[in-house]
Amino acid sequence: MTHFVHSAPLVELDPATLHGILKLRVDVFVVEQNCPYPEIDGRDAEASTVHYWCADPDGSPIATARLLVDELPDGTTQMRIGRVCTRHELRGTGLTRAILDAVVTEIGERPSVLDAQKHLESMYGRWGYVADGPEFLEDGIPHVPMRRVGRPHDPVS
Repeated sequence: MTHFVHSAPLVELDPATLHGILKLRVDVFVVEQNCPYPEIDGRDAEASTVHYWCADPDGSPIATARLLVDELPDGTTQMRIGRVCTRHELRGTGLTRAILDAVVTEIGERPSVLDAQKHLESMYGRWGYVADGPEFLEDGIPHVPMRRVGRPHDPVS
């Protein structure tokens, strides 16, 4: 099944889509995973942040991710993937793959990072991400920092 992936910075999102993206993230990360934390962290509104989503036939977001630009202490930048999630009942249908294909295509040859929940480490490996540091707990969930060295996008099936 082919899934159409939308992308836009915050200023181009209509209110209903923004609400749907934020509701989906809260439903998954705060409610489902029982992690009370400040989901709306200020990074969504950064001019360089791009939101990605797939929608159901009514236009409601059912899978999402965001692509950030991190400013590093040495004055350089790196791309960061975050807030990747899919509605619970739609996992395993290719939505996450479609979103990550679009995000990694946008990243292109630039290096990028993400913090994966430990049980998803091998999934991110399909796009060339490898563990890049020790496992850590975030809101009680084991995570692993991952890095993808700059190279053309060629996901492994």
